[in-house]
Amino acid sequence: MQMTEREGLELWRKAVTASVRSDAPDLTARQQAVLMTVALTPGPHTVRGLAEHLGIAKPAVTRALDALERLHFIRRLPDDTDLRSIFIERTAEGMAYLRAFARLVLAAASGEETGGAKSPSRRNSAVA
Repeated sequence: MQMTEREGLELWRKAVTASVRSDAPDLTARQQAVLMTVALTPGPHTVRGLAEHLGIAKPAVTRALDALERLHFIRRLPDDTDLRSIFIERTAEGMAYLRAFARLVLAAASGEETGGAKSPSRRNSAVA
């Protein structure tokens, strides 16, 4: 599907508008990028690896992970072979959030106007 820049932005605007109308948490762009990277790319994921993959500083990744963990969208697990390292993995709640957001993107792409599908997640601001 070939889109112009304006069409791409309009699609994103419609999906984000539907998302903010829903009861899903408001994630920052950085938090969404971190969550999607953890959920959609092969692991294991670490703060260092996420920072390198996204091209952002480790403290920025840590703040995003803190917010995502408060929402139960990710969990941190100790690395049994290196106690200094922590693995990051997605949770069922995080995947439910992403599936709901994906449905909003698909609805926007098909031209549907949605009021924002209700997410199984509770409404909560996740500022990091």
